[in-house]
Amino acid sequence: MFRIVKKRELAENVDEFIIEAPLIAQKAKPGQFVIIRVSAKGERIPLTIADKDPEAGTITLMVQRVGKSTYHLSCFDEGNSIRDVVGPLGKPTHIENWGHVVAVGGGLGLAPIHHIAQGVKEVGNELTVIMGFRRKELIFWEDRMELLADRVIVTTNDGSYGMKGLVTDALKNLLDSGTKIDMVICAGPVPMMKAVADLTRNYGVPTVASLNPIMVDGTGMCGACRVTVGGEVKFACVDGPEFDAHQVDFDELMNRLRMFREKEEEAMREFQRKHCGCYRG
Repeated sequence: MFRIVKKRELAENVDEFIIEAPLIAQKAKPGQFVIIRVSAKGERIPLTIADKDPEAGTITLMVQRVGKSTYHLSCFDEGNSIRDVVGPLGKPTHIENWGHVVAVGGGLGLAPIHHIAQGVKEVGNELTVIMGFRRKELIFWEDRMELLADRVIVTTNDGSYGMKGLVTDALKNLLDSGTKIDMVICAGPVPMMKAVADLTRNYGVPTVASLNPIMVDGTGMCGACRVTVGGEVKFACVDGPEFDAHQVDFDELMNRLRMFREKEEEAMREFQRKHCGCYRG
């Protein structure tokens, strides 16, 4: 059992959990994730390690309430324990001193981006972080990114905070300004990562995408995270989760993500019916 040391709501439908997991905290590297189960019959869900504190023996997870299992987890409070937390899993991010790195995170993509940003700075890179949200009320961890990065650019779709527009608008501004960019790392919704890859391909800038959003069981057995990269079939959980974004077949990937939408919605309705006391819509 893994005790929840601290829990707080970061934004609408987004919770931060600090969990006691000393062995994972000692070994976790940027880009890796854990698999959790909230109960004995619970679904296995992958969550990226957003931060770690080896001395305290804790890891930090961000959880967006989007389906049955994540809403169930949101019912847990400080002092409660999660049944299973397994990891660290996945290949760590390949990090070297490239020069100037731009890390692009959309919404919950800030979870992998934060841990990766730590690694990027540790080896001496210049770091720009672009954070994208739909509106001001959904912004979180801007202060933490400012502690890491040389510069932080926040975008909102509606212009309620920071730059109005998408993360790709901010990235294009940098590229068009002549700013030298040696590597782009992106994480977030799949359409956002596709847009980043399409943009940087035209400028010849190497780009890595974190395919965490498509993972399910984390062991390569279920096949749900199957993705074509450079014409070869890969599995995000065991071969990644990060890949050369210019080689990923994002169109195929987005089609697969739609396959089980009806069953996911059905499971969510059943959970709401049984757990209306702790459900937060």
